Order: sequence, then structure tokens, then C-alpha cells
Amino acid sequence: MLAEVVERDARDMGRADAPLKPAADAVEIDTSALSIGEAVAVALALVAERLGAQAS
Repeated sequence: MLAEVVERDARDMGRADAPLKPAADAVEIDTSALSIGEAVAVALALVAERLGAQAS
């Protein structure tokens, strides 16, 4: 199963039409050391920060 997911992701990222890549303004959150709650809190804080910056 894992090999199939890895193969699919590689295929999606390398395709010519609409490659699977993060947006230029994307913010990546390393959640490897975070609980689900912590990851959600970080994401919500980033969204609030971005929305606040747009309102100014």
C-alpha cells in the first residue's frame, strides 16, 4: 500500500499538466512533533495572521 501511495505521489508531482505542487504562497507546517490539537492551533494562528494582514 505504501509503495502505491509513493508511486502515485511521484506520478502526480511529475506530470506535465497541473503538477501536484504547493502554491507559491503556501506555508508548510512541520507536524511531526505536534499533536493533532497543536497542529490545528498552529494552522488556525497562521490563518488568523494572514486574514489580519489582509484587513490592514
